[in-house]
Amino acid sequence: MLFTSVTYRTLNASADKVVLLPLGAVEQHGPHLATGTDTYIVSKIAEEAERQRENEILLAPTVAYGSSHHHTSFGGTISISADLYTQMLREITSSLVQSGFRKIIVLNGHGGNITPARQALALLSKDFDTSVQPNIALATYWELAGTAFCGDSPMESPALSHACEYETSLMLHLFPECVFMDKAQRAERPAQNGYIPWEDDVPYKGVTLFKQTAFISSNGSSGEPQLGTHEKGAHLFNTAVKALIQFIDAFGTWPLMQKLSNQ
Repeated sequence: MLFTSVTYRTLNASADKVVLLPLGAVEQHGPHLATGTDTYIVSKIAEEAERQRENEILLAPTVAYGSSHHHTSFGGTISISADLYTQMLREITSSLVQSGFRKIIVLNGHGGNITPARQALALLSKDFDTSVQPNIALATYWELAGTAFCGDSPMESPALSHACEYETSLMLHLFPECVFMDKAQRAERPAQNGYIPWEDDVPYKGVTLFKQTAFISSNGSSGEPQLGTHEKGAHLFNTAVKALIQFIDAFGTWPLMQKLSNQ
């Protein structure tokens, strides 16, 4: 069921359903992908899940803008600062809780949203755990889908990154008119240093060094976008939808958690 296509009375009678809130972004995706890539992909995944579970899901409109300040030097990016993004998600989700919903999945489609979204969930826990105890989960679609987005065949590069083989393939499958493969090419990246996985070229060792995208990519993309194909995109899309539906089916059965401590 689409959240915005029914009346408030229908929504009030549907408080037992799982609310699915997708998060996207509008940002540069190299010289070969449309700036709406993250929003387009996560919206399609969410829409297909809702189509297959229409009676169990309330699909809220995608939050189209994300936390993308690290991409702004390339242009073509509309970004919300991390602290404001956290507050925005807190307010949106609080509205759902105050409307009676207790099972909410925030479905993320952009890496830059992960940290502020986690912070929003921490604040929401503080807001509501002692009163109505909602279950509010954050799930990023490529993490939820597991090794399909980490080098499993037919993919040829080690993991999803940005405007890479994975996103290019998904867009070739879902929105081919927004892909310009004649411009897809591997970007120049920083030299390996043994600690920072600029391109998944070294194992993660717990070290983080954050830089604006222009410092780690010559053209705004990463990975191997030239390896993207429609067929790979269909495989990734179907895998992501299946993983999301499996999670929604499980999440819908979870009891609301009660306080264990007597303090």
